[in-house]
Order: sequence, then structure tokens, then C-alpha cells
Amino acid sequence: MSESRNETRTHARLIALICLAALLFSPPLVLIFDRPAERGLSWLPLYLFVVWLMVIGLAAWLMEHRQEDS
Repeated sequence: MSESRNETRTHARLIALICLAALLFSPPLVLIFDRPAERGLSWLPLYLFVVWLMVIGLAAWLMEHRQEDS
């Protein structure tokens, strides 16, 4: 029973991660960082890289955490 509960919890966390990623990559939020700074450089590439790195790291942590529970 605890395995199915852990599996359900992990499944819910992965769905939440997908929703978070969809929110962070949505056009209204991405357009906030697409404005040029004082020197004319956009923060968009840095934002995309950091968010993508965070999503990959959280997914790896969730999957590794799932394997430790089994």
C-alpha cells in the first residue's frame, strides 16, 4: 500500500513540475524578461537558461528521490 501511495505522490509532484514549467515558459512571463536593459542586452537568454536548468534539476531530484523510496 505504501508503494502505491509513494507512486501517487511522485506522480502528483511530476504533474506539478510540468505545470510550473508551463507557467514559467508562458509568453506573459517570458516577455517580462525580453526587455532590453540599460546597455541594450536582453535578460531573456539568462532567464531561459536558469529556468530550464531549474526544471531539469527538479525533475532529476524527483526521479532520484523516487528511486530511493522504492
